Amino acid sequence: MNIVDSSGWLAYFADEINAKHFMAPLSNPTMLVVPAITIYEVFKVILRESSENEALQAVVAMQKGEVIDLNISLALAAARLSLEHRLPMADSIILATAQEFKATIWTQDVDFKNINKVKYFPKK
Repeated sequence: MNIVDSSGWLAYFADEINAKHFMAPLSNPTMLVVPAITIYEVFKVILRESSENEALQAVVAMQKGEVIDLNISLALAAARLSLEHRLPMADSIILATAQEFKATIWTQDVDFKNINKVKYFPKK
């Protein structure tokens, strides 16, 4: 299973130089887990920088994977991971979701750089 974090989705939608790194997990939606928090983050950025129509199109694309809502057990795991790894809330929710689904995280976010089961690509 794979999770593309918000930075990866945004690179993909903006066709940035690092977008190529996220093609593998995004091309196989049956193996893609999408934490709902990533939908929030991606929608917010695209809405701010482009248009509501483009933001909604991004959400439709993201829903091709299995969208995972935040529940109590993920929230508690995320809080623990946030303290352990000094992660912001959204990143800790993404990490907790990845651990729950035994997924690899694909990201450009330096906060994930030294965490197991993470494919980190420095932002260019």
